[in-house]
Amino acid sequence: MLTKTLKWGNSLAVRIPKVIGTECGIEENSSVEISLRDKQIIIMPVKKEYSLKELLAGVTKDNIHSEFDTGRPVGKEAL
Repeated sequence: MLTKTLKWGNSLAVRIPKVIGTECGIEENSSVEISLRDKQIIIMPVKKEYSLKELLAGVTKDNIHSEFDTGRPVGKEAL
């Protein structure tokens, strides 16, 4: 896909087509990492890091798993 750079203040900007952004998980206000490798510009989405509180926010009494037996220790597992 061919596109052009645009001036944005003292910088240059590149418009990312919606279909490419969607496929890469990039949307408006997404954080991206820009790097240069062998004179090629690489733009990668930054994966969000979740806190334990955020990860556990969706756990309820209805969807929490019960304990299960994994068998006897087979190595140096802590008891």
